[in-house]
Amino acid sequence: MIELRRLTFDLQLFAEEKTEKATPKRRREAREKGQVIRSIEINSAVTILVAFYMINFFSEYIIKNLKDIYINFLDIDIPLDNIFTYKGLQNGLMKAALKMLVSILPILGGCLIAGLVVNYLQLGFMFTTKPLKPDLNRVNPIQGFKRIFSKRALYELLKSLLKLAVIIGIVHKIFEESIESMPTLLNMQVGSGFSYICNQIFQIGIKCGFALLAMAAFDYLYQWWDFEKSIRMTKQEIKEEFKQTEGDPQVKGRIREMQRQLSMSRMMQEIPKADVVIVNPTHYAVALSYDPDKNDAPVVLAKGQDYMALKIKEKAKEYDITIVENKPLAQALYGTTEIGQAIPPDLYHAVAEVLAYVYGLKQDI
Repeated sequence: MIELRRLTFDLQLFAEEKTEKATPKRRREAREKGQVIRSIEINSAVTILVAFYMINFFSEYIIKNLKDIYINFLDIDIPLDNIFTYKGLQNGLMKAALKMLVSILPILGGCLIAGLVVNYLQLGFMFTTKPLKPDLNRVNPIQGFKRIFSKRALYELLKSLLKLAVIIGIVHKIFEESIESMPTLLNMQVGSGFSYICNQIFQIGIKCGFALLAMAAFDYLYQWWDFEKSIRMTKQEIKEEFKQTEGDPQVKGRIREMQRQLSMSRMMQEIPKADVVIVNPTHYAVALSYDPDKNDAPVVLAKGQDYMALKIKEKAKEYDITIVENKPLAQALYGTTEIGQAIPPDLYHAVAEVLAYVYGLKQDI
């Protein structure tokens, strides 16, 4: 009889779906590549609003400059022979163009500042040249075909159609409201009629701007959602990043082992300078040195447990260093003092007795 067992698999290992939130490192890398949350619709809407408000604010200034241009062309003091020559027309057009540029310069400046402010609020300060580097995927026809029929392309198409529908709706509504008053334009003076038409255009621009700004808010939410989705990571990618950031555990273990060996080598080189080695007698060993001219108290040159304690004792015998067996003192020194540190004050008396014994042995010899 064959027993069937149900096996369970972690499908995440096979699917490698990007289900994990991006790490701070991934976000920094995406920003360096120019991948940020940004809605162009906000820039467009704010620029439209600023432009129409600036035109309305500087309307008198613009009209005055337009009058000056008109008067300059009809100036009766200029001979007709000069007006209808190439040089005369050139001079007249240059003056008109310069006057027109001066007229629209405040509007252009306002739009430029508004665009910079909106970009800064969305992105902060960012300067990167990586998006300018050549990328073969941009000219790859297969990738281009995928982009044309992607979800983002469909979203952009629907967004454009919606903007067009909103603008047409606003224009239709304003014309519908003002259609009855349009015949009165025939009885108005030129200035009054021009002001009326400008006011209607201003109303259209402002309403379209606010409508597009409302749409831009939703577009920004979509751009945020799409950006977060695009930088998601797989579990394996997070593991690999952790290894790169924190280091491979095997490599770190090897480094720690090398550090321990190097530390042990330096410690063993210090043992010949010791005055005494206090042992326990097999589990602990602590090598002490006391130089009244350099230190106020004895200093631990080396210490070890079990195998390391055995190596310290062998080194001490090799250099004829006195080994004293004192279990409580050896344990206390091992547990309270690090290599290179002076012994604690509460052990001064016990260590002094040991050193006195060692110095006594040396004098007898």
